[in-house]
Amino acid sequence: MIEVRNIHKSFNKTEILNDVTFHVQKGSIYGLLGSNGAGKTTLMRILAGILKQDRGDVRILEGEIFENRRVKEKMVFISDHLYFLPQYTTRQMADFYRSMYPGWNEERYEKMKKIFHLDEKKKISQFSKGMQRQVAFWLAVSAMPDVLILDEPFDGLDAVMRQKVRNLIVQDVAEREMTVLISSHNLREVEDLCDHVGILHKGEILLERDLDDLKADVHKIQVAFKDETFNASKAGLDILHKEVRGSVYLLIVRGNEQTVADTIHAFHPLVYDRLPLTLEEIFIYEMGGAGYAFENILV
Repeated sequence: MIEVRNIHKSFNKTEILNDVTFHVQKGSIYGLLGSNGAGKTTLMRILAGILKQDRGDVRILEGEIFENRRVKEKMVFISDHLYFLPQYTTRQMADFYRSMYPGWNEERYEKMKKIFHLDEKKKISQFSKGMQRQVAFWLAVSAMPDVLILDEPFDGLDAVMRQKVRNLIVQDVAEREMTVLISSHNLREVEDLCDHVGILHKGEILLERDLDDLKADVHKIQVAFKDETFNASKAGLDILHKEVRGSVYLLIVRGNEQTVADTIHAFHPLVYDRLPLTLEEIFIYEMGGAGYAFENILV
């Protein structure tokens, strides 16, 4: 559904994206993560057809995206920095969207009016940031896109509205097999929504995995030993992070869960606990392994 192959992008001889490749399957929700300055916004704008890559291929719905009206008629991009036509009301923007998107569903637009509770005759510029974000989603879901690309989509929304928007996205993915790509710094929300994630770091894809597989392959372990016979660095484990608190080790380990457990149990631990690990922690320690500075968050 979305195919990105070996794309490069530079501005003023500064390389922003370097050989980026990933794939988003139809009817899935893909989370694009990355540190500040990793190139996420540039990548999203290329996917939206706003920018053109210097090299490489970007195909959405089996077609090139740049200057391709046929593809853009089936795709909606909600940018981090929202833009609406000056002095337009929501109703006027809806009429504009209806002229641009063949799949526009007026019945759904009216249904969404009861969900968002916004005055469609009021100028959008008079709305708060969060309300403008609601307008963007109202218009987007009414356009019935096959592909929805979101850059920091929940910024400015309160908790209740975030849940409503998440439900709308999941509903369209389940019922229409809409494909969604989300770039966000809120990893907890990404974790709740996405079934696949990719991490972009310094313009390159650091890793790309199914979220369940990623969680199954990284473990947070608390372990204690009677003596000092355990040496984490010599145990043959792929340790992303280690912290020692007295006789207790806190380890972030990558690998097969049973293999990790067998390796540690060979040292006869007094305590062995596998603790819950969030996507946020996985992201931080994977980034740490790539040389990205962070503060210790183990608690």
